[in-house]
Amino acid sequence: MNGAPAIEGDARRAALAIDALRRGWAITVEHLGQQLCLLPIETAHDVAGARAILLSASRAATLKLMNQRAAADTALPVMIRAPADLDINLALAVADPTLDLRYPMKGPFEALALADGPSAAAAIELARLAGLLPAFLVLPDSERASGTVSPQDVAAFDDSGALHIAARARLPVAANVDAEIVAFRTDVDASDHVALLIGKRDGTPPVVRLHSECLTGDVLGSLKCDCGPQLHEALQQISDANWGILLYLRQEGRGIGLINKLRAYALQDQGFDTVDANTRLGFAIDARDFSVAARMLELLGISNVRLLTNNPEKVEGLKSAGISVEERLPLKIAANPHNAHYLETKKSRTGHAL
Repeated sequence: MNGAPAIEGDARRAALAIDALRRGWAITVEHLGQQLCLLPIETAHDVAGARAILLSASRAATLKLMNQRAAADTALPVMIRAPADLDINLALAVADPTLDLRYPMKGPFEALALADGPSAAAAIELARLAGLLPAFLVLPDSERASGTVSPQDVAAFDDSGALHIAARARLPVAANVDAEIVAFRTDVDASDHVALLIGKRDGTPPVVRLHSECLTGDVLGSLKCDCGPQLHEALQQISDANWGILLYLRQEGRGIGLINKLRAYALQDQGFDTVDANTRLGFAIDARDFSVAARMLELLGISNVRLLTNNPEKVEGLKSAGISVEERLPLKIAANPHNAHYLETKKSRTGHAL
């Protein structure tokens, strides 16, 4: 947000690290003189030289490692000694929970003491930002690394305060021909967020909807979720109000990315509910950053809103970032036979619709 102290770090180094991870290149994460040389398992071609594996805490819990003293801090990732028979197939089986039924017999694994928690946590966050599984091969030195990044660099990359308006244009839409689209970006992140302003701005707080990107629901008409119907109903309710804004956030899969969302779908087909699917993959139940939406509103000169949502976490996310939510308006969507169980378990596990 404007006026906030700058986050120390170089977001460009984090951007280069994200690109390297997606290409299957090793990186070094450095903090206070300690280094972790890491290769993402998902994009690795071999396990040559790997001495250990770094996993998110929730994935380690699924593998029953949290009862080991070296893995007892559930706030930190977990490092395990590389098994003697480690190959790329075993590494993938350790990293990817969608393979658990195919490879049920894994381990036992030995948890190792984690000397640099901040670097390990930064690596797990980099994996999420790259849309990869949060699992790495730990290499003995940095000779194979394509670059070095610090936890401060990762924080600087993920700073919503770096957003700025890149372009805007009139955009008549089916819900209302009187609409304007505004695009936002940062200098390092390739994810461009969008706001659709509908109606004539006046002195009243706008009706605002925070909608996270959902390719399967918004574009392909997926019946597994209610995202598409929510998007169109929100546009209609905003159009029916004096004026309002749809914030379209590029946070696919509640912040874990498209491919990991599809992995979550595969886990749901195996019988896990939506919450368990995310945690088994090694992610938070909801990894979205609502300060991005707050920054977009700030850039549009808006500090008070009427929020169209069933999710109280969105209300708290905006409030904590300095946006006043004067009213929460419900968004009611009928279930269908393909998503009724999904919506019910989502509500029962979280207390609200996500």
